[in-house]
Amino acid sequence: MSYAIQKTAEEWKALLAAKHAEPGAYQVTRHAATERPFTGRYESFWQPGHYDCVCCGARLFEAETKFDAGCGWPSFSEPAEPHAIEERRDMSHGMVRVETVCAQCGAHLGHVFEDGPTPTGLRYCMNSAALEHKP
Repeated sequence: MSYAIQKTAEEWKALLAAKHAEPGAYQVTRHAATERPFTGRYESFWQPGHYDCVCCGARLFEAETKFDAGCGWPSFSEPAEPHAIEERRDMSHGMVRVETVCAQCGAHLGHVFEDGPTPTGLRYCMNSAALEHKP
């Protein structure tokens, strides 16, 4: 898939290092790895603001849509903008899930599930390593 923002592996690594991103950010965002539950910097973080893609800076979620799902990863009920996130069918690990990626750069973010709060009923279960909080 082609995205508006594209870089080589070395460029992504350099950009993430310059941002002091979490150690696993490259593997999470560029290779669809998953951080261990309850270890990410934003899992228990509740400051106002918004969450952007750590790779390209696209706004992904507003802090007021974040909720405690008890799953070990930061969870949101809806994206900041309808087209901020692209969804893909994910059949890895013997499961069928819906993967979420940044619509601007293709960074793997996490997965979306249909067990969230009203009114959306959605739980965008994200990796902290894929996000950057802005006050």
